[in-house]
Amino acid sequence: MSAFTQLLRTNRNYRYTWAGQVVSEVGDHFNNIAVLSLAMTHKDPGLVVTFVFLSRAVSMLGAGPIAGVLLDRLNRKHVMMASDAVRAIIALGFIFCIQHPNDWLMYGLSALLMFASPFFTSGRASILPAIATPEELHTANTVTQTTSWASLTIGAFLGAEGVAKAGYEWAFVYNALSFVISLLCISQLRRVGGFRPPDSRKKQTKTGFAQYRDGLNYMRATPLVAAVAMISLGWASGGGAAQILFSLFGEKVFHAGASGIGIIWGFAGIGLLIGGTIAHWLGPRLSFKGYKRTIPIVYVIHGGSYVLFSQMPTIEWACVFIAISRAAVAISAVLNFSQLLHHVEDRFRGRVFATLESLTWSMMMISMMSAGTATLRYSPRTIGAVSGIISSTTALFWWWADWRGKLPEPPMQAVTAGEDEEVKAEPPLAS
Repeated sequence: MSAFTQLLRTNRNYRYTWAGQVVSEVGDHFNNIAVLSLAMTHKDPGLVVTFVFLSRAVSMLGAGPIAGVLLDRLNRKHVMMASDAVRAIIALGFIFCIQHPNDWLMYGLSALLMFASPFFTSGRASILPAIATPEELHTANTVTQTTSWASLTIGAFLGAEGVAKAGYEWAFVYNALSFVISLLCISQLRRVGGFRPPDSRKKQTKTGFAQYRDGLNYMRATPLVAAVAMISLGWASGGGAAQILFSLFGEKVFHAGASGIGIIWGFAGIGLLIGGTIAHWLGPRLSFKGYKRTIPIVYVIHGGSYVLFSQMPTIEWACVFIAISRAAVAISAVLNFSQLLHHVEDRFRGRVFATLESLTWSMMMISMMSAGTATLRYSPRTIGAVSGIISSTTALFWWWADWRGKLPEPPMQAVTAGEDEEVKAEPPLAS
């Protein structure tokens, strides 16, 4: 914990970024619990939940290319602030879902909220090497990811209790206010030269589509980046079903209502925190070869534990195994992301991280749609077991690629955090 607290104490830019993240992500999970609870009151809750997440996935797929190009063209800080402002307005709109219970309104607002998300989340990933020194970067990555998971835990527990006791309105209002606070925090970031990526000041001769295609070519030509993208797709092929199954297990399998949904999500968050802590300790001690060998092991643990979660007779045992499953996912996520932060070129970071988000969500969309359709014929336990098995198959791809020597270590990129002072006036674009 000393490395975590030292980073927050000594790095002003990261401290503001982290503060905004905490508030906004807790608000996100208040929103999730409220929306999912509303969905469970409808006639076909499994299908409604499916379409809520499907609408989010479709919008994420469309937003990824746009967000990636803009983050590599513009000041990333300003793009993140714009995302927060838009999300605050959209979050308030969910209040109309209470007053006018219309499925399509819920789907539309969910889609808009998710469309605005990668402009912030991919931007945060892109600026991380610019606000953390090389020595701080692994810790900064771990803190960022474990904070997301801690927010999941806190937001799930508090959101479930708050919705049960105070109603839906306050959850949506808090979500909107959280984005405003995040915007104010991000506005305080300072760095010499600002947060524009290299070459972004030059006159652009390529269209946005051509620039996005360049990003895809870069990912394809860098084996590590391509492998992380593929393994993320493998996880999402089974992991997308969890977005639906957690609600069904809480409400329909264990008959625990909104509190049941919150408890399962909460224990998933606890597992992620444990895994993040293990990954932070493990990362500096692993060579690149050791890292490659660790990834398939944790994916097998993840898939196996997920199968056991789906078969447990009580919610208590189910929570134990979902925590183990998510701990394994967290180890993989932190280690993979640290590798990307050290190896992806700055000029491509926005496109790489936004593409990874959109690819993962597109596969989750297919998984969610399949799981939602399957609820019409199969039990949640059967769907959960199949999802866990599918997720484990990712390990086979990674093992094969490593065995064939297709995962060489790419060149390390220079990582230099700028001084804590932003240039007030930026020079004009080169002609």
